Amino acid sequence: MTKKPRRSQAWYGKSDKDGFIHRSWMKNQGFPDHAFDGRPVIGICNTWSELTPCNSGLRELAEGVKRGVWEAGGFPVEFPVMSLGETQMKPTAMLFRNLLAMDVEESIRAYGIDGVVLLGGCDKTTPGQLMGAASVDLPSIVVSSGPMLNGKWQGSDIGSGTDVWKFSEAVRAGDMTLRDFMAAESGMSRSKGVCMTMGTASTMASIVEAMGLCLPTNAALPAVDARRMALAHLTGKRIVEMVDEDLKPSDILTRAAFENAILANAAVGGSTNAVVHLLALAGRVGVDLTLKDFEIGGDIPLLVNCMPSGRYLMEDFCYAGGMPVVLKELGDLLRSSRTVLGGDIAAYADGAECWNRDVIRPFGDPLKPAAGLRVLRGNLAPDGAIVKPSAATEALLEHEAEAYVFESIEDLKANIDRDDLPVTPDTILVLKGCGPKGYPGMPEVGNMPIPARLVKQGVRDMVRVSDARMSGTAYGTVILHVAPEANAGGPLALVQTGDRIRISAKTGTLDLLVSDEELATRRAAWAPDPPRYDRGYARLYVDTVLQADRGADLDFLVGKDTRPVTRESH
Repeated sequence: MTKKPRRSQAWYGKSDKDGFIHRSWMKNQGFPDHAFDGRPVIGICNTWSELTPCNSGLRELAEGVKRGVWEAGGFPVEFPVMSLGETQMKPTAMLFRNLLAMDVEESIRAYGIDGVVLLGGCDKTTPGQLMGAASVDLPSIVVSSGPMLNGKWQGSDIGSGTDVWKFSEAVRAGDMTLRDFMAAESGMSRSKGVCMTMGTASTMASIVEAMGLCLPTNAALPAVDARRMALAHLTGKRIVEMVDEDLKPSDILTRAAFENAILANAAVGGSTNAVVHLLALAGRVGVDLTLKDFEIGGDIPLLVNCMPSGRYLMEDFCYAGGMPVVLKELGDLLRSSRTVLGGDIAAYADGAECWNRDVIRPFGDPLKPAAGLRVLRGNLAPDGAIVKPSAATEALLEHEAEAYVFESIEDLKANIDRDDLPVTPDTILVLKGCGPKGYPGMPEVGNMPIPARLVKQGVRDMVRVSDARMSGTAYGTVILHVAPEANAGGPLALVQTGDRIRISAKTGTLDLLVSDEELATRRAAWAPDPPRYDRGYARLYVDTVLQADRGADLDFLVGKDTRPVTRESH
């Protein structure tokens, strides 16, 4: 069988002026003649940045990938793309996920590479890189930065995000001193890497493994564990083989792979953010994934006892056996799906053993039954909303009460701690203006703080409804991703303080108990807020972003373009 010509040869294989230019400029870095002998050129797409602490170890991992590429007879070339630091960027890193995807897509398309290794970690980098790579469809494989070591404070483990929320509420309630709060800060982040809770970063790494887009054990190995560097080396070796096999994202990202991701997300107690990222990725590869498909995870039990749904952290998950054990427990529920190793995803569970059954529970003895995300619909969310039962108060998942409405995030911040705020523990808090268009970018503010006077009474959870997202490290009975959002004219825009709202996770409904006639009167008087941005990428985003139920991608980026680049630059 004749092998497919290497894409890189259009850059480096010619004996004319163009080939001369491409090779000679690369040689100023000290590459010898034989580096251009027709071997596969492997791009290492790196989101390293000191402004993205989660990804600050990726420079070292890139060196491991290079070793593996050279060993396998390839030519590694590292290139940077935008880095999205969830904890550092304003207004929200989610605003820039699609920009990263564009950066990755156009970099892969424009340069003379045959395959790519995606180095990411922090929440939006993994989906952004995958969206970009899938849109070009060259052989691609992921290496995650890995989680931080467990946080330590006063002799106990503490988890990023999850314990931050708890400590913050304790300070507001007067149960924790500011001095202790500041002391805990110093013990929280003890190494490079992503959140050591099952936040969005570790969730995405876990479902990437369940989809077969990385080598086994990639999800949980700590960032500073030598085995992660070894895995990077093996990944570099494998991508060269994938180029020879012409094994592309389109071969792996089938409907079966997305269904495995949904099942795995439920089993690990994963982030609600997985929904919006999987929907966007599916749109790039032409898989008709909808919110309804996430219902297949509804009856999957919670197997992984990690914060925020449990008590342990990612380091413990790793030592207990990691994702291979989870995949083994899912067993016959897993759909047959191809992986970067070429075989079926079932092989990722081969030989898996669990070393701590309190961290990874057996399927028949889970931490919680039926822990998958719930999709809600009704006249308040015609296109859907989601809730995470494993992180919620069970009694609040069936609830009806009056709403107290915050018209914007500024309104919430200005009023949430008022002593005279007219709310009770039963009140449903509603936040508007935080969807893809409204903020813009759909920030992680859906887990609104509990009003201060209720915190002092010991209240730690209330039903909260918004068009925003929440951190994967957060917890509570939080209804998210309400679609259409308020700024797009969704029914959420019409809710007023005092209206009654009914939520039922059991029946999958979210309803505003106001007559159609009254809602029609309110709609006639409603007008959208003026846009906050009138230039640059933010304007492009607001003008073209899709709603949460379609992954909040930009409308003109849906799909892919695998056409070769034929025009020369000189």
